[in-house]
Amino acid sequence: MGGGFIGIEAAENLVERGFHVTLLQRGNHVMPTLDYDMACEVHAYAREHGLDLRLNQDVNGFVADEEADELTVTTASGDEYRAPLVILAIGVTPDTRLAEEAGLELGIKKSIVTDEHMRTSDPAIFAVGDAVQVKNFVTGDDALISLAGPANKQGRIAADVICGRDSSFEGSQGSSVLKFFDMTIAATGLTESAAQRAGIACDKAVTSSPSHATYYPSASNMTVKTVFEPESGRILGAQIVGFEGADKRIDVLATAIRARMTAADLEKLDLAYAPPYSSAKDPVNMAGFVIENIRAGLVAQHHWSDVARLQQEGAQLLDVRTEGEFERGHIEGAINIPLDELRGRTEELDPERTVYVNCHSGLRSYVACRMLAGHGLACSNLSGGYRFYALVHNDAAFDETPTHPCGTPIS
Repeated sequence: MGGGFIGIEAAENLVERGFHVTLLQRGNHVMPTLDYDMACEVHAYAREHGLDLRLNQDVNGFVADEEADELTVTTASGDEYRAPLVILAIGVTPDTRLAEEAGLELGIKKSIVTDEHMRTSDPAIFAVGDAVQVKNFVTGDDALISLAGPANKQGRIAADVICGRDSSFEGSQGSSVLKFFDMTIAATGLTESAAQRAGIACDKAVTSSPSHATYYPSASNMTVKTVFEPESGRILGAQIVGFEGADKRIDVLATAIRARMTAADLEKLDLAYAPPYSSAKDPVNMAGFVIENIRAGLVAQHHWSDVARLQQEGAQLLDVRTEGEFERGHIEGAINIPLDELRGRTEELDPERTVYVNCHSGLRSYVACRMLAGHGLACSNLSGGYRFYALVHNDAAFDETPTHPCGTPIS
């Protein structure tokens, strides 16, 4: 079983029916719509719900035991898994034998090449849906994006053109959403890794936001990763892992990408607000604020992937959470000065060295960075905070407890 849309949905339903489910994933993370770091939240949540998730497992064969009515799944690493049922969800390849026999031009994975009007290389033949090659809206490169939304739009466009109307398909950005137990996994545009493969200069901001005002009951947290072009601030892609309201925010960000909007535009978006639905500064606005702070040089940032190098270099690591939070888990080598005490304890820091600051989510550490900058110290904020770092680096357990951005549980 693979960890894409079908594999994840099948695993969820089987677990809900009481089956013991092992999910074997080729590669280091599930959901190709996510980057590895965002997928780590899904990994922790999956295990919390009883799914036996095994990563980096290349399946190389099956052995049937007819007497026991079971299959043994063998992997390249030599592991074996016995099961009465095996579901293969290992990717999508277009079935285009008819098009090939008709002599039509084929592209990626033998997908059918069409123009913007959905005409094939034979102008009398149209093709739409999962079988056709499209343009990635963000990069302009050829792509194979198998999703129902673009397929339905292509069908309408083909019908329009056949009936004499001027209609064209401008490409797909791969907007998607998936329910996984109570979690929502959503993405649009380019992941960080996809942007890097395409040779596009990019940076990212990782923010943690409540689904609605925290003083209104039942708020939940969402992690938002926004990929942007550093020079222009143009939004290239976004990923959200959360619960209530994640689908709403990914749709706003998908619209922003379609309109080629920048982070500065996200700051200005006038989005609907009432305490049961959002905060006065919506998570989409917050992504814009954080990106523009980075671009304007108000704060430097480092990421979970930089921490090991900083530890090796003996960098000055500062944790501004409370003593209790620090004792429950922290980055090795960090000193603890709670934010409320920082102004009076700056002499404990070496002013000649950069201070690498973290808190729970990145909010208090941002405040700490501004405070330290005011005292003339160079500093950098850990993107996503200790919670995100622990999920990715320490394979921490998933905690569904909703919290304020400062880490305090929402009562």
